[in-house]
Amino acid sequence: MLPAVIKSVSQKHGENTAYVSADARKITYSDLDRTSDEMAVWLTQKGIGEGSVAALCLPSCIEYIISYLALAKIGSITAGINPRFTSHERADALETLNPDIVITAKGSDAGVETKYPKTVIQLNQTDLMHSHRIKDSYPQSLDEDDNRPVCICFTSGSSGKPKGALFTNKQLKAISDLDTGGSWGGGGHRYASTEFAHVGVMTKLPWLLASGGTTHLIEKWRAEPILRLIHEHRISAVSAIAPQVALMLKVDGLDRYDFSCVKAIVSGGALASPELVKAGRDFFDAPWSIRYSSTESGGVGLGTSLDADDQEALYTVGRPRSGVEASIRDDEGLLVTVGEIGEIWLRSDAIMSCYWNDPHSTQETIIEGWLKTGDLAFQDSRGCFHLAGRTSEMFIRGGYNIFPLEIEKVLSTHQSISEVAVIGVPDKIFGEVIACFVKFNSSYKLGEDELKKFIRIKLSAQKTPKYWINIEEWPLTG
Repeated sequence: MLPAVIKSVSQKHGENTAYVSADARKITYSDLDRTSDEMAVWLTQKGIGEGSVAALCLPSCIEYIISYLALAKIGSITAGINPRFTSHERADALETLNPDIVITAKGSDAGVETKYPKTVIQLNQTDLMHSHRIKDSYPQSLDEDDNRPVCICFTSGSSGKPKGALFTNKQLKAISDLDTGGSWGGGGHRYASTEFAHVGVMTKLPWLLASGGTTHLIEKWRAEPILRLIHEHRISAVSAIAPQVALMLKVDGLDRYDFSCVKAIVSGGALASPELVKAGRDFFDAPWSIRYSSTESGGVGLGTSLDADDQEALYTVGRPRSGVEASIRDDEGLLVTVGEIGEIWLRSDAIMSCYWNDPHSTQETIIEGWLKTGDLAFQDSRGCFHLAGRTSEMFIRGGYNIFPLEIEKVLSTHQSISEVAVIGVPDKIFGEVIACFVKFNSSYKLGEDELKKFIRIKLSAQKTPKYWINIEEWPLTG
């Protein structure tokens, strides 16, 4: 699918700028197509071809996109290794992948040269303009094959060894249709809000390219430069996780920017408190859509509507998006009743084919076409889903199931609380009790009695934390 898309967009919008790097380098769609053609031929001369497995240990740069396209044009399978991975996580991903070729950045600490000696290429910003290409050459065209594997997206590794979700042409086509409704185009400007190794780029690149728009790359996410990009290039969508929006709202001197171009805020990947959603909508004067998905689902799942009322927009992750089925099930895989907490199962044409080199985990995760997400939720009478945490996070206090996110969501609605995290700690009487870490957003800090009184308004006694810990610094993972 990718080769056909880049050919088509280079013919229709060839002179449009496709990417602008953080250091102001630019590449047009026609150059992107031509350069990836020439790299594809060079790769075939190195013995890489259909079915070969490639690991991209690169930052989110223009060379990443060229390499991914070149590999797709010769039928290779591309896996992005997130540069935010620790060396241990990266080693685990490469061990799972067992790649035929590793493409790294010169000067990086990828540490793959001796462990994976088949083929290792190190790129810098000028390599693809001089080396690793056979000038004025074109790879042999591939037959259309919906079942041809295209990419592998690794999970974060935060809850164990990273797993690689495999996607084929069939899934990439489905993701493009589900995300765009089959209507490509629109052009305009956008900024890269996730690492290229993320499912949000690896599986969505076909429609991102087909739009013919310009993507601005950032070396490291910073709130003010992103806001400046939105202002200068009249970007219509603020795409970010909730903490990033919160940081945007804290930038000084925002009245010097004009954000009237913003038509929507779209976020996923982290809890957005009702207070933050209200503040973000007021500041940008735009609706906020909260999305829920996963790597394994192809980045497609649930979402709140842009015209949702406050009950949906502030407190839920919405309903299944068009083309997606969702249900909530118990440990036996049976549907639960409205209001009962269970695991979210998803089904669509976008979900992964399997975990790469891991048939056991695949069998545990995909059941008769349904994806077990590992996320807990309940559904209200209107059909909206409310997240309640991860199956691995649940603990038992005196016979009662405790879901940390349920408590965190209630506390996050208090105007004095900035961040909150709930965990279970051992207890001789109850087995486990609740400990709550709180970061306040003002000099006034609530006492334990005030916190307990606030939480008891919405939750029962067994869900009230025993320990309250006030912290100033909040550690965050990638």
